[in-house]
Amino acid sequence: PPRSTLFPYTTLFRSMGSATSQLETERKYDAGPDFMLPDLSTLPGYTVTEPETFHLAAIYFDTDDLRLIAHKVTLRRRTGGEDDAWHLKLPVRPGTRRERHLPLSAGTDTVPAEMQDMVADITEGRPLRPIAQLNTERTIRRLNGPDGKARAEVADDHVTGRRLKAGDEVARDPLVWHEVEVELMSGPPDVLDAAEAALLAAGARPSASASKLGRVLEQT
Repeated sequence: PPRSTLFPYTTLFRSMGSATSQLETERKYDAGPDFMLPDLSTLPGYTVTEPETFHLAAIYFDTDDLRLIAHKVTLRRRTGGEDDAWHLKLPVRPGTRRERHLPLSAGTDTVPAEMQDMVADITEGRPLRPIAQLNTERTIRRLNGPDGKARAEVADDHVTGRRLKAGDEVARDPLVWHEVEVELMSGPPDVLDAAEAALLAAGARPSASASKLGRVLEQT
């Protein structure tokens, strides 16, 4: 069985090839079906951009025995947003991950060879296949600081997720839920604390699942 401890990622960091890289620091919140995002423009020192809505479609890949998930690694192909791409996410510290990106042209139904190489020490030759499908209606707003620079992005997500089985298009009925993500874009993380206070006051709660994929895979 796969190890549950974090994998040493030195090899992955050396094997970037044509992939781009960035750090992602975010917090996630569960929201009820009737949850309404509070007026974030009331946060002292911040202004809020007009909302933009995207329809995201993502397919997640792993081995049959979920070796990537066991090492807190996620691999997906996502379309419909501002960062259409193949995404590989690696843990750095709680709440922060390192993202590797490859263009969509690198592959459609099969994980690009370059990205397979990045996780080869985890998969140990086992094939990668689709394990979940997620569709998200995402409305984003950005919190800007006094200098006008974007400090955080708030994503209000309505999600439909399905777990996939080998040989089957879908394994079961879809899971539907509502959540909010707040991602740090620049500067210190105090903006995350400010957004969190407003969200909790409006009825949101820290997410019970570490990721959208994790929530889908928890289905029995």
